[in-house]
Amino acid sequence: MPDRRALSQTFLDRAGWGDAARSKLAGDASFRKYERLQRKAERAVLMDAPPPHEDVRPFLRIARELQRHGYSAPRILAEDVEHGFLLLEDLGDDLYARLIASGTDEKPLYAAAIDFLLDLHRHPAPPDLASYSGTTLVTESELFIDWFLPAATGRAPDEALRAEYRALWSSLAPQIAADKAVLVLRDFHAENLIWLPQRQGAAKVGLLDFQDAVAGHPAYDLVSLLEDARRDVSPALAEAMLQRYIAGSGFEAETFRRAYGILGAQRNTRIIGVFTRLWKRDAKPQYLAFMPRMWRLLEHDLSHPALAELRQWFDRVAPAELRQKPLPDAPLWGSAA
Repeated sequence: MPDRRALSQTFLDRAGWGDAARSKLAGDASFRKYERLQRKAERAVLMDAPPPHEDVRPFLRIARELQRHGYSAPRILAEDVEHGFLLLEDLGDDLYARLIASGTDEKPLYAAAIDFLLDLHRHPAPPDLASYSGTTLVTESELFIDWFLPAATGRAPDEALRAEYRALWSSLAPQIAADKAVLVLRDFHAENLIWLPQRQGAAKVGLLDFQDAVAGHPAYDLVSLLEDARRDVSPALAEAMLQRYIAGSGFEAETFRRAYGILGAQRNTRIIGVFTRLWKRDAKPQYLAFMPRMWRLLEHDLSHPALAELRQWFDRVAPAELRQKPLPDAPLWGSAA
């Protein structure tokens, strides 16, 4: 296996940053790792995305698309696609989550994020971008049935239960078909947004972790922002921001709220499956700490009348007593909720 440290040093030498001091930055749920580079007053970020687990090309494509419209995705300073290294502009340390935790008023931050989405959604999605279609919605929702249910019950779901579950999601999928597909960043939340108040307009919102972007319904990134897996967003703030988006977008309110509820339920169902998989397959149990919040968010989404049949399925197959107790042998249940 190639020595990633040696490969990265060669990359930095070629980019003119070989003498920079290197310090680790927080990683994420993927195989990607990040380091901050510093030489005198200059700073940059090294992304290490090892092939074949990662591919930097989607990040490059979306970063350049965002920059084309004047948004604050990190500038690409150097790239080595073959070995999975990028040298990026350092947007600083003022993550939304960090600022809010230190006492900064969250309303202006969230309002700026909503205004960014309104601006972004004026543009159609880039051509040839993967569509967040009904098929994808159904397939991704099955992460719940593939990972959480077996872990919680000790047995795999039978084919009849799986078919019933798939049919319920298939019946909901047409209701989130957008007349105009927009660029959906997918991980648009407080841990991936950086406050840049010195910049103007929508560029005040610094953007990270958008390589999984798709073309889809505008409500998806609102769900990512307002139904955050990692921190509580108060119902009052979430409602105010949802109203702000609807008022600025021209959407009919009930139609948009229905799509928001369906996409919220789908996203939160998927994340429950993903967090279970991160524990069982990838030895990353820390994500289980968010499970109680995920269930609260999902239960809220399932209260929408459009999701009545799906709510009945969950009440029967994953009743309250299953949702509220830790998974067998699972550590850290709820400690960050």
